[in-house]
Amino acid sequence: MAMLGLRGKSLLALLLACLIALVPAALIGWQVVDSIRTHFGEAFARNTTLLQREKIFAPLSRELALSLRLADSEVTRQWLRDETDVAKRELFFREAEGYRRDFRDHSYFLISNRTHAYYFNDGKSPHTESARYLLHADKADDGWYFNTLRDTATFNINVNHDSQLNVTKAWINVIVHEDGQKVGLAGTGLELTTFLDDFVRSREAGITPMILNRQGAIQAHPDPRLIALNSVSGKGGAHGGLQQQLADDQERQALRLAMRQAESRPGEVAMLQATLGGKPQLLALSFIPELGWHVVTAVDLNAARVFDGPWLTPALIALAVLLAALLLGFAYAVEKLVLRPISQLRKSAQAMAAGQYEVALPAERDDEIGELSAAFGVMAHKVRSHTSELEYRVRERTRALEEANREMAAAHKKIGDSIDYASLIQRAMLPDRQLVQALGQKHAVLWRPRDVVGGDFYVYRAGEHNLLFGVVDCAGHGVPGALMTMLAHAAIDQAIVDVGMDDPAGILTRCDRILRGMLREERSGHVLATNMDAGFACVDLQARTVTFAGAKIALYYSDGDDVGELPGARRAIGDKRIGEYQNAQLPLQAGRSFYMTTDGFLDQAGGELGFGFGSSRFAEMIRRHARLPLDEQGQAFSATLAEYQGRHAQRDDITMLCFRFD
Repeated sequence: MAMLGLRGKSLLALLLACLIALVPAALIGWQVVDSIRTHFGEAFARNTTLLQREKIFAPLSRELALSLRLADSEVTRQWLRDETDVAKRELFFREAEGYRRDFRDHSYFLISNRTHAYYFNDGKSPHTESARYLLHADKADDGWYFNTLRDTATFNINVNHDSQLNVTKAWINVIVHEDGQKVGLAGTGLELTTFLDDFVRSREAGITPMILNRQGAIQAHPDPRLIALNSVSGKGGAHGGLQQQLADDQERQALRLAMRQAESRPGEVAMLQATLGGKPQLLALSFIPELGWHVVTAVDLNAARVFDGPWLTPALIALAVLLAALLLGFAYAVEKLVLRPISQLRKSAQAMAAGQYEVALPAERDDEIGELSAAFGVMAHKVRSHTSELEYRVRERTRALEEANREMAAAHKKIGDSIDYASLIQRAMLPDRQLVQALGQKHAVLWRPRDVVGGDFYVYRAGEHNLLFGVVDCAGHGVPGALMTMLAHAAIDQAIVDVGMDDPAGILTRCDRILRGMLREERSGHVLATNMDAGFACVDLQARTVTFAGAKIALYYSDGDDVGELPGARRAIGDKRIGEYQNAQLPLQAGRSFYMTTDGFLDQAGGELGFGFGSSRFAEMIRRHARLPLDEQGQAFSATLAEYQGRHAQRDDITMLCFRFD
């Protein structure tokens, strides 16, 4: 024992404790678990099956009762006697609509045996009094109908996919009788996915509920691929019945006997052992004679949780006692052989962490703890020598970082002051004061740069009898965009001097030439965006006209009833190809408001999907608010944009200019 290393001593102590505690615990636990699993498994399967039976029977019996009433209705029978009678048709569909609202699936169907016409209505598609399609006896998909009429039963329940309606439902088919003759079929359906979620699909591990008909065909299963669709027609599904899922003929025979036993004693549960999916399962069956269905619950005792209750308490207590004994024995061995020497090493390590490198180590030993003590002594010496060197380097690095941070803060302040000053200059360029003094409530402006400074601005010039309004969107954002506005502003001023205010198209053409002269492209590998969108509207107060020309900016106008648009040219100023700009003229009518906006408003992302605001939504916004005073319109436009934008970031500079002369 003394020659063993630390690892050997620990493993030996654990091995002895396990041999003492686990051997009897395993023997006792096996007996207890086996008896509990068998007892509770059967009780769990029986109770689950009965609960599932009631959960299925209650709603389906209601649907069946409503279907029987619909099929037995005098209105239904009278119309099937004479489908061409308009009054009977109208009376039937009016009564059937009441049944449709009461059905769980909000749907009903009716089939005439004379014409084989299939009538169907639900809450999803538009109501119709016309037949959806005609059934044919030689068509395999319609075999369920003709087999139902040949059957002696009054009704059946068939899980089927209707390819004409493109729906898969559990259909309740009730025969309509008239003077002893079968004149049609009526009923409803339950959408298969909803039916499975409500009545069959289980959220518990190891539990597989299902429904079989009298022939053993699967009518409902958590795995829809195993459902025998259209079993009434004899066509069946790809898997047929539950018998095909069993391991051998002996289990299939046992299933048939259990089904006969359940049918002979409805309300009770028949049980058998079987193999499903390669795993032993406990099957519990209960028959519902009103529906002709077997409710089946397959329980995997190895996976299902069936150990809740008083039977589990003694086993848990015994296991807890055994585990406590094991832990106490192992804790004593570890404390004596391992923890005490390690505790002394831990105190030495804490002293070293506090900077005391002259520490007392455990006495020398011929095991791993002795080797660890020697390693601690070597480490203490090296840490002491390295610490002084690291402290010196840290002080030097700290001084350098502090100096760099001071320089960075100074540079950041200079940049921020410069941008604020640029913003002041850019705002000074805008004709806010002139617009307020000259127009007052006859105009409204929405100017919202994306950054402190931006590439959008607006223009106003006043002549003797005319006024010029303009909106400009330069390429770029922030500082580059703001610098472009300086060049654009100068170019526009020169173009207005050269051409005059009454020719917006001439202003655009002249401005394009001036801007190209200012920014001649150098021969280099870099292509810079120097173009700009612009729109100018000249208002002649004597002639009562508005002349407009735009470069990728349109003029909108509205009187509150309709919204019109004068589109701008497709090429921007300074584009790769020279654009052609034409004047368009409108009368200056009383009550008509005019609007120009940059693409920042139209392209702003928002809504649930993050799409742009768009021209259609923009036009509708104008029409809705066009009769308001312009200052209220500006507030409404800003609020509409903010509501649509939500938490999305602003993509571009936004500028909108509105004016009206009553």
